Amino acid sequence: MSNASSTSLEPYEVWFLTGSQSLYGEDVLRQVAEQSRQIAKELDAAAELPVRVVWKPVLTEADAIRRTALEANADDNVIGVSAWMHTFSPAKMWIAGLDALRKPLLHLHTQVNVELPWADIDFDFMNLNQAAHGDREFGYIQSRLSVPRKTVVGHVSNPEVLRRIGTWQRAAAGRAAVRSLKLTRFGDNMRNVAVTEGDKTEAELRFGVSVNTWGVNDLAEAVHGAAESDVDALVAEYEDLYDVAPELRTGGSRHDSLRYGARIELGLRSFLEASGSAAFTTTFEDLGALRQLPGLAVQRLMADGYGFGPEGDWKTAILVRAAKVMGAGLDGGASLMEDYTYHLVPGQEKILGAHMLEVCPSLTTSTPKLEIHPLGIGGREDPVRLVFDADPGAGVVVALSDMRDRFRLVANAVDVVPLDEPLPKLPVARAVWEPKPDFATSAAAWLTAGAAHHTVLTTGVGVEVFEDFAEMAQTELLLIDEDTSLRGFKNEIRWNQAYYKLAGGL
Repeated sequence: MSNASSTSLEPYEVWFLTGSQSLYGEDVLRQVAEQSRQIAKELDAAAELPVRVVWKPVLTEADAIRRTALEANADDNVIGVSAWMHTFSPAKMWIAGLDALRKPLLHLHTQVNVELPWADIDFDFMNLNQAAHGDREFGYIQSRLSVPRKTVVGHVSNPEVLRRIGTWQRAAAGRAAVRSLKLTRFGDNMRNVAVTEGDKTEAELRFGVSVNTWGVNDLAEAVHGAAESDVDALVAEYEDLYDVAPELRTGGSRHDSLRYGARIELGLRSFLEASGSAAFTTTFEDLGALRQLPGLAVQRLMADGYGFGPEGDWKTAILVRAAKVMGAGLDGGASLMEDYTYHLVPGQEKILGAHMLEVCPSLTTSTPKLEIHPLGIGGREDPVRLVFDADPGAGVVVALSDMRDRFRLVANAVDVVPLDEPLPKLPVARAVWEPKPDFATSAAAWLTAGAAHHTVLTTGVGVEVFEDFAEMAQTELLLIDEDTSLRGFKNEIRWNQAYYKLAGGL
């Protein structure tokens, strides 16, 4: 993509692979090809699938399978492959190809017909339509080789089948975006904080993201070099898009602060574009020559698809970027978030989430207010920021932690709810949610998992996309949802500890 921060899924494609063998003869193979092409065509036309499905010729021998896998690996637009054994495809033919494959794999267990033509079934029909046979052979070799994959079962006319395939495609797009992600850190982590630290080399090995640091004064130079005409144009855009406080408007007593906020956006955007970065971090402890902690600029860059983490938290910036791509084109949004404080009335428990300044306006369909207020941290001028309430709806809160021997994703299904009362004295964007299965279980499980305090809140995609993403990245995922019990959750952590020790090698 020419724009590193783009969330468009348009350039991506998924290859549709069909397995068979030459034993059945040319007539049968022609029918296999025709029918598999039809299945691929139906998938490609389905509105539930956000990524193009590309049919590939039927695979009947080992070398063609291996070469197809290598070609998929080499094509940056290919984010995954879907495989279906139309007939019986002896699985030893797939060993070299599956061993070579480095792209996410979906095993689609389907068949051409929905109903059995009971009165007409003969053995020719059985020979042609034996995915029930062939896919079991394929399932065995995937398990034998420990191949990460998602298995979807059912006819492609079933909306639930299409939904699950579409979810997997979104996860694969997020995986592809992270694998090519350049992440710029301005300054280091907040001093003495543990959870924002992590192994950047291991992150590049596991996820593919490249994390590098730049001096904040390199950014300040770009900020202070912004052209006055560009500042004028961006300020006019602010005044058109947002409910701008009178003191910040042109001619207002604090208009210069808004102009400086525009300079930060112009400088930050140009710096990231020049470096090809689609994610970044800042920290209030290292602002160099900057007069304000970036607030408005960060919010708008996130709205355009950039990943962001505060206080040098590059792991959260990765998650925000992945969530932006995975939710492309869907209602809802994704943002940096932090659990700040609680409403603990029995039976009405809620979490109030916010951050100092940086919550993405993609979480609201209302018009944000553009305001300026003091910030009692960072030692700089009062920063400008967008203030709004997140829209109600289903959501997921996800954190990424470095557990020394592995990365751990923790996801909590939540319901974002309306505020009980207005928050006229809280000058930041915010969200209020009710965690599943209940507040006490959710909070205890989160703390037991050692999950981070910086998260991504997404109201665009659900839990399943993170399950698929974790499978693709071969990364631990702990899920907190309506089925979670604290006893079971603790046992899962214990079992995972043993599993990842063994999987990583002793």
